[in-house]
Amino acid sequence: MQPKPKAHWDPDMEDHLGTAHVGWFEVVNRTYAGPLVLVCLGVWLHAADGLIVATMMPEIVKAIGGDPYVAWSVLLYELGSIIAGAASAFAVLRWGVRKPMMAAAILFALGCLISAAAPLMAVFLAGRFLQGVGGGGLTALSFIAAAVLFPSRLSARVMAAISVLWGASAFLGPLIGGFFVQQSSWRMGFLFFAAQAIFLAGWILFGIRLPKSPMSKPVRGVLPFGRLLLLLLGVLLIACSGSVVSLPRTPILLLIGGGVLSVFLWLEAQSTETRLLPKQPFNLRSPVGSAMVMNLAMSMATMGLSTYGPLLMIAIHGTTAIAAGYVLAAVALGWTFSAILVSGAPETHDPYYIAGGMVLVFASVGGMIFSVPNGPIGLIAGFAAIEGIGFGAAWTFVIRRARRLANPEDVERLSGALPTVGRFGYALGAAMNGILANAAGFSAGGSAEQARAVARTIFTGSLPVALLGLFAMACFILPGSVSKPR
Repeated sequence: MQPKPKAHWDPDMEDHLGTAHVGWFEVVNRTYAGPLVLVCLGVWLHAADGLIVATMMPEIVKAIGGDPYVAWSVLLYELGSIIAGAASAFAVLRWGVRKPMMAAAILFALGCLISAAAPLMAVFLAGRFLQGVGGGGLTALSFIAAAVLFPSRLSARVMAAISVLWGASAFLGPLIGGFFVQQSSWRMGFLFFAAQAIFLAGWILFGIRLPKSPMSKPVRGVLPFGRLLLLLLGVLLIACSGSVVSLPRTPILLLIGGGVLSVFLWLEAQSTETRLLPKQPFNLRSPVGSAMVMNLAMSMATMGLSTYGPLLMIAIHGTTAIAAGYVLAAVALGWTFSAILVSGAPETHDPYYIAGGMVLVFASVGGMIFSVPNGPIGLIAGFAAIEGIGFGAAWTFVIRRARRLANPEDVERLSGALPTVGRFGYALGAAMNGILANAAGFSAGGSAEQARAVARTIFTGSLPVALLGLFAMACFILPGSVSKPR
């Protein structure tokens, strides 16, 4: 009979149970059901938002104008998410889980209300930035809560539950957005999500009981706004470098953005209590650093399908926008399926699932080089599903292994940094794909043959980045990276 879950970690018991099978009944019980719903709701608000807004965007532009700035609604949301994610670990170490999550939910609700009432695109963009801060904060804080509120042996089941929410958002997001556009109004769609965020904030404040967690030593001081501003500026410059590719604009923006981020990382290395990231965040000789490099590289390498996939499928194969959208949804479906399938795996098998999953992700990028230019659509969807299966099979165990090998004082920073670095990878990947596409002569009104050349360039250019991810994965799982359990 499995021991009853406890509200705090016992390292000796943790190590003993690490290789035992963990059933769902150990997660869905009186102690952990509330925290499980909390992390799932936090992820849901962020995951569903992007697809719902994308579905409603044509109606939004009709109502308030500003069609040249549509891309900024995505960029500002992502920037807000990255900044909030970077600050989340510090916030938890300073104030605990409850207050930062409540603040993030309130910011998300405020952003939704501003977007709902926006008379102009400028006001709408301000609301989207606040939604990004709130949504990105909720996601990073949910991953941190999963790390500090649950014993390590339950993390795979918790991550499987979160993956279900990601998969559900891929299908429900467009349906919900379409419902409000056709049956009500896009403004009601934002009010619908504002109501959910307000409910979440109220539940956090008055309703939920959280188990005691083995928090690292609380930090003092104020949030390092200067470093966050540098991070914001560096990501913004790099993202803008890929939006309109030209000489000398693009290389100048890349150099300045990279320089700003280098200053940010240098200042991070000099900091102590106010650090936003784990120590040696991108050092391949560190297990935490290699995990973050792997996450960054694979996030960058797989952005080709998200950024240009629908446009290329429509131009080359004549698919409808809906069909192209559901090809992208195959990633989420594969992720959800595999995450649930492997969620009961013992900790001793983590390296095998990580290696197998990352190899599948690499294979999906290689497969896109052939399938997107040549088809058929079913083959593209198959490789998209392989990407999702790879991430779903590996991600839970990447988090579990990285947490186990991290310094105890960096567990919260690592848990918040991993999803945030992933979003940073998406921003870098979008910029990289913009440069590659424009170098290949991309044009929205170009011929099918031009689109095929663009597809080959984008996915072939992404392959070396995926190879870097595989190398970082090998550094992460090699026996030399293993330390004694904490």
